[in-house]
Amino acid sequence: MNRRKFLNHSTVAAASLPLLGISCASETKEPPPVDLSTLSGEDYWKALRAEFPMPADEAYFNTGTMGAQPTRVLDAVLENMRGNAYNIAHCDYQGNGPLLLQGYEGFDGLRAKIAQLINASDFKEIALTQNATMGMNYISNGLDFQPGDEFINTDQEHGGGFGGWRTAAKRYGLEYKEAHIPIPANDPQEIFDNIFAMVTPKTRVIAVPHILSTFGVVLPVKQICQEARKRGIFTIIDGAQAVGHVNVDVQDIGCDAYYSSLHKWLLAPAGNGILYIRNEVVGEVWTVAASYQWDNEEDHGLRLTQRGTGNVSLIVGLEAAVDFHNEIGSKKVISRVKELGDYLRAGLQEIDKVKIMSSVHPEMCAGITTYLVDGISSEDLQNEMWKRYKLQPRSSGDNGLRHSTHIYNQKEEIDKALEVIRTA
Repeated sequence: MNRRKFLNHSTVAAASLPLLGISCASETKEPPPVDLSTLSGEDYWKALRAEFPMPADEAYFNTGTMGAQPTRVLDAVLENMRGNAYNIAHCDYQGNGPLLLQGYEGFDGLRAKIAQLINASDFKEIALTQNATMGMNYISNGLDFQPGDEFINTDQEHGGGFGGWRTAAKRYGLEYKEAHIPIPANDPQEIFDNIFAMVTPKTRVIAVPHILSTFGVVLPVKQICQEARKRGIFTIIDGAQAVGHVNVDVQDIGCDAYYSSLHKWLLAPAGNGILYIRNEVVGEVWTVAASYQWDNEEDHGLRLTQRGTGNVSLIVGLEAAVDFHNEIGSKKVISRVKELGDYLRAGLQEIDKVKIMSSVHPEMCAGITTYLVDGISSEDLQNEMWKRYKLQPRSSGDNGLRHSTHIYNQKEEIDKALEVIRTA
């Protein structure tokens, strides 16, 4: 029996094994599953909410930090981990028994699914990483730089988007620049102009977010990358907030590299990320975390994936999350996320003391909305929402309260949040 077949067999078998340390006071019968194909509109999304193990009376609005895992993703991780623990002695490292380790395997099938999800031309352009920060560092530490080279970030980067570039600038004596992004940002041309106003003949890299972490603004990354390529500038896009949130088509965007954390909007377990580097430029990126495949010129994605022992059960969970997303359909997920974000913003715009800090430009907003309410701190407002209705957005301090709307959220929950704001 090969490892993949054994893996499938052992995870199913493990489901019947006892859960150590867990006891149940009483047996309860699960209701029969709902056939979602028979439903539409709000009925569909309400029924889909049952796919998530969160209590029904709690509403989670912080996907921008961590997505809520569907039950099937959680089960896939736990069953695989348990199966490996019970069957560990069956692994003979000759192709038999469970696959115990992540960090050496290529996972070609999973990379093919991810390549299709973001429209890479080849699964070998995809490396599996731990998170977006790791992807950024693979590029900032993997490129060769010359004295006087310049990097351009924005002034609204997440630490996982700027740390590697600031480190490289300090280490090699290079020039680090930040293009200004207005707050709120409602003009894509202004962002484009602010970035290219900083470009000089010495500009080597433009590294910007697809979606700003704090304010959820969708940047005009396609226009930025197209212009940068004309000028011979390497572009890398921080897609930590994008995959599973908005349409990501790396060939259409035209970036040289793209990285993402998949534990957010794709709803995968934490510890899963991706790095895409297009075939034409991947040879410019040195292997940073080197192992056996450090010099593999046939599969650069494997070269950058292999970094030593990791938890294979998280990869099993990632594949379950990709399958869950695909089962619903990317277009359907993305459309629903945007619909809920628009619904929240429309309600906020009707309340006098609210200032929306995010974009309201139709092409620059999606599922993240950050706003301030005059006379009440974002921390107090967050606490009040939980106290009244068990709604959980995230305070961003002086920047406002950040609401992330995803497919497990309902319009009724948004209505409750708006009610709290009106009466707070």
